Amino acid sequence: MLIQILENWCIENNIPISEKQKSDFEIYAGMLVEWNKKMNLTSITQENEIAVKHFIDSISVIKYIDLHKEASLIDIGTGAGFPGIPIKIMYPDIKLTLLDSLNKRLIFLNEVCNLINVKADIVHARAEQLSQKEEYREKFDYAISRAVASLPSLCEYCMPYVKKGGLFISMKGSEGQKELSLAENAISVLGGKLDKLCQFNLPDESIRSIITISKVSATPSQYPRRGTRISKNPL
Repeated sequence: MLIQILENWCIENNIPISEKQKSDFEIYAGMLVEWNKKMNLTSITQENEIAVKHFIDSISVIKYIDLHKEASLIDIGTGAGFPGIPIKIMYPDIKLTLLDSLNKRLIFLNEVCNLINVKADIVHARAEQLSQKEEYREKFDYAISRAVASLPSLCEYCMPYVKKGGLFISMKGSEGQKELSLAENAISVLGGKLDKLCQFNLPDESIRSIITISKVSATPSQYPRRGTRISKNPL
């Protein structure tokens, strides 16, 4: 069922998917369900829901953004690997970094990546601390995050990673337009400019939003602030 749902969506959207890619998704789903029995990775464990709410939701970004070959992408707050690993399965040539602050999730991510032969840098750190390091600050073509925090806060966590000319991609639900209006100041202060907002329905009819923000100038050195300040006093 999972592969059929995924394959049907790809056909409807003119996105090629190989037998190897389908196999990778099937293995990934199996591991997600199995590991979820011993640690809290996701509340979504039914095949049809994994297909739609994790896999299709993650790879929907490729409909709206042309990820160029060998682009560098950091997935911030990746959790169980979404959206980074599904995007990497579909675009094997991108250079993927998976960032999460919870070490036990990284053990799972390492196992998944090893089993389906996905090459990724898997980093255990807090987002607001890692971006202050020279080797990570403004070094990525794309930073992406899926429903980690409100958009004003998320901009501060993510935009310091994006190089000038790159994109911050925020994956949101039905409130995308509302969150965008609240984030206008943060986007400007952090060196960004709205690229576009795309809204669409997943196969289960849930509404999703993809917000892309262009990096037009360097993020001032005082950002990001500490996590408590970001959440309590968003820009």
